[in-house]
Amino acid sequence: MFKLLQRLGRYITAALTGRFNEMADPKVQLEQALAEAQDQHRRLTEQAASVIANQKQTEMRLSRAMEELEKVNASARQAVMMADDATKRGDTGKAADYTRAAEAFANRLIAVEKEADGLKSMSLGAAEASDKAKAAVMQNSTVLQKKLSEKQKLLSQLDQAKMQEQMNKAMQTLSITVGQDVPTLEEVRDKIESRYAKALGASELQTNSVEGRMLEVEQAAMDGEAQSRLAQIRSQLGIAAPEGDTATASVEGLSTEETPGTA
Repeated sequence: MFKLLQRLGRYITAALTGRFNEMADPKVQLEQALAEAQDQHRRLTEQAASVIANQKQTEMRLSRAMEELEKVNASARQAVMMADDATKRGDTGKAADYTRAAEAFANRLIAVEKEADGLKSMSLGAAEASDKAKAAVMQNSTVLQKKLSEKQKLLSQLDQAKMQEQMNKAMQTLSITVGQDVPTLEEVRDKIESRYAKALGASELQTNSVEGRMLEVEQAAMDGEAQSRLAQIRSQLGIAAPEGDTATASVEGLSTEETPGTA
């Protein structure tokens, strides 16, 4: 039963993860991924800084130990020389005091030497760790820069993908019916062409009918009468008729024939 619940839980988790990945905005996910990479680089840099700081601190402690070693060694040598001088002068008391001081300096010298040797080993290990930390930061910085450079490329590809999806969707709407009430482009075109053909047919029938011919005759008569009236007006005003205007020429001819009679 427990194993079944475990499998069910993993299945639900996988299903929800897949659904989330389908619905999530790639731009947001890309920003999240880069933010996580930058945060990791920041943490790595902080850790590397701590390693380097430990190396620097170890080097400073070693430097102080070496200085102390030189001072203690010089003091021990001075105490031995002073004890020897006191012995030569026959001052046994001071010779004993200087000898005890020299022994104390010798014990201190041994302790400082051990401390310096330990610090040398620590310094070598710290230097090696520091070099590795610097190399890790440099390598991760290069990877991060590549990711940042790839960001623009991925965003450009994402915009192109969205544009192509919109274009594909638009092309589909030109060939299929959207819903139940929206016709296709072909259906609308057929309907318009059908109405246009019917209108042309009706116009041809009207033109070839008797009524159509009668209208043409009446219109021709009206046009002829209008032309005659214009010719008379031009003749009265003494304006020459335009070339090819037969109606004006005939009116002028009649006016010329009437002139002798009236005289």
